[in-house]
Amino acid sequence: MHLRGQIIDIPNQRIFPGVIEIADGKIVAVREDQSVTDPGYLCPGFIDAHVHIESSMLTPTEFARIAVTHGTVGTVSDPHEIANVLGIEGVRYMQKLAAQTPCKIHFGIPSCVPATNFETAGATLGPDSIEELCRDESLLYLSEMMNFPGVIHRDSEVMKKIEIAKQYGKRIDGHAPGLRGEDLKKYVSAGIETDHECFQIDEAREKLALGQKILIREGSAAKNFEELWPLLNEAPESCMLCSDDKHPDDLMEGHINQLCARAVAHGVPLFNVLRAACVNPVEHYGLRCGLLRPGDPADLIRLHDLISFEVMETWIDGQLVARGGQSLLPRSKSPRVNHFHATAKVASDFALPAPAAAMEPASSSPLRIRVIEALDGQIITGAGQAEALLRDGQIVANPGQDILKIAVVNRYKDAPPAVALVRGVGLKSGAIASSVAHDCHNIVAIGTSDEDLARVVNLLIQNEGGIAVVGDGGFEDVLPLPVAGLMSDGYAEDAATAYARLSQAAQALGSPLHAPYMTLSFLALLVIPALKLSDLGLFDGHKFAFVPVSVRA
Repeated sequence: MHLRGQIIDIPNQRIFPGVIEIADGKIVAVREDQSVTDPGYLCPGFIDAHVHIESSMLTPTEFARIAVTHGTVGTVSDPHEIANVLGIEGVRYMQKLAAQTPCKIHFGIPSCVPATNFETAGATLGPDSIEELCRDESLLYLSEMMNFPGVIHRDSEVMKKIEIAKQYGKRIDGHAPGLRGEDLKKYVSAGIETDHECFQIDEAREKLALGQKILIREGSAAKNFEELWPLLNEAPESCMLCSDDKHPDDLMEGHINQLCARAVAHGVPLFNVLRAACVNPVEHYGLRCGLLRPGDPADLIRLHDLISFEVMETWIDGQLVARGGQSLLPRSKSPRVNHFHATAKVASDFALPAPAAAMEPASSSPLRIRVIEALDGQIITGAGQAEALLRDGQIVANPGQDILKIAVVNRYKDAPPAVALVRGVGLKSGAIASSVAHDCHNIVAIGTSDEDLARVVNLLIQNEGGIAVVGDGGFEDVLPLPVAGLMSDGYAEDAATAYARLSQAAQALGSPLHAPYMTLSFLALLVIPALKLSDLGLFDGHKFAFVPVSVRA
């Protein structure tokens, strides 16, 4: 088979008309031929250098079916989300489904299950489990080491996991948002090679100077591209592009190809962009993806132009898998696996009693409370304060001041919900909830009343996972996610449509957030500062300790 077009030679930074000869799924030869006039630019395929497939709410086969339409031929995927629910069984589930698609999904070994000891997960992966997974040669790296305090302070179990990975020759990924100075040096010196959590360019430059590679992230919630794109000019050899978490409606619109177009629009040289999007992940992780060299797998794309990066064709192992924005891979439904044991809640379960001292007649000053501050486009949060609205001895939501109740409900066993306050979500009525709640994936819900919190949480308990919304007049809607409470067992298009519908419903209730459910899912992620909520209580990510809701007890 022969493919003709304008061939993009990234290592030598040249473009020439030519022919690519393919046999048995591999590139036999790449020949320059000035007579070639076929349209399009032939280029190595795009790689998402860090993505949790589970966060697309799609199983690997359905994720891949859509991703290839955007020129994605491979991913570096951390199965950390399903591992927190099902442990090693979850990792094997993802591997089994990924083997059914030609898209080259490369999994890592989840390093932090659970991410901290301050929350309840469905499974635990200790050093013995890490070693069992390290024996699997198809698992290429130790996934993001989120417990950066454990690394800095040389926690014995954390360091044992890192040493095991080194013994088996695995790359080691990092996760250290905002870490700087001496603590960063200690973290990197442990062997942590990458970071995808930079949200300030000076932070990224400091990490680059210490030898880390920076993954520039643009997902559905965390959007760091506009801050970090200058790094593609400054250190193209040390940058990669990633989405980290991408919801299904966003995946339908585009993937790494969108970041390439944005980078070029900013004036970044083409070959710097393609080096980050195509080459650096393959070389750093040792991926099975080809790079348009004789002997490589025939993994390549045909681009309409080098401005929009519209993908005309995607080829993997010499197989045409997408053309003209349409996937040629078959639609598939997936078997269900889950771990869900919560039972129905009532409104009183979400009550938040005020401290007794605040209710005494002699108390003249208002009760101050800590408030999680949700930030649109970021997975970090602020740590604010506000005056509590009290009613019958209870701290209640105050939608008029955008102070809402947030609850995290243990979904692995019956336990009282943890309840706190949040600002920035903007609901005027009703409630939203999700069982995609990083990293332990308990149920996280935000509502304007305890009654609405109970309604929306019970919707998810009835469906054993999903995202849901409730409003006035008995309105309710839910996208069931019966695969580990994280993923749909059906088709990508259906999940994307339902997800968009629920997002619009949340916005109709008053939320100004671009992706309300993605932001919601990170409000329980304790390893990202500043203030978060786990099923065990309100957590200060800077102090790495629980704090009370009331500032003055």
